[in-house]
Amino acid sequence: QMQLVESGGGLVQAGGSLRLSCAASGRTFSSYGMGWFRQAPGKEREFVAAISTRGRRTNYADSVKGRFTISRDNDKNTVYLLMTSLLPEDTAVYFCAADPNGNYYSSSYYWSNAYWGQGTQVTVSS
Repeated sequence: QMQLVESGGGLVQAGGSLRLSCAASGRTFSSYGMGWFRQAPGKEREFVAAISTRGRRTNYADSVKGRFTISRDNDKNTVYLLMTSLLPEDTAVYFCAADPNGNYYSSSYYWSNAYWGQGTQVTVSS
């Protein structure tokens, strides 16, 4: 069992930056693949970024490549999402996910057994 708590969301102007954090409980954090997803009003949840267990490999949605950076600190049981050059279309609730199989792929298929946080709201004004 793993519990995830996201923080760092808020209101920001277009072009601004935010850093989201996801703090995880449990002793085996370093064995989990970690990911960020988002869900905008009226839309399905979509993949944003993911990172491998040791942080050596990352994966990004095309819409955020070059703007968002995912990282993790296994000593602190925390994964981060640095979001820069934010756009109004980035507005969504952002969720942290932990996959016990260690995957970092974009397909939702690989996250079907993941643990999820409660989400944090990100609002980008134009």
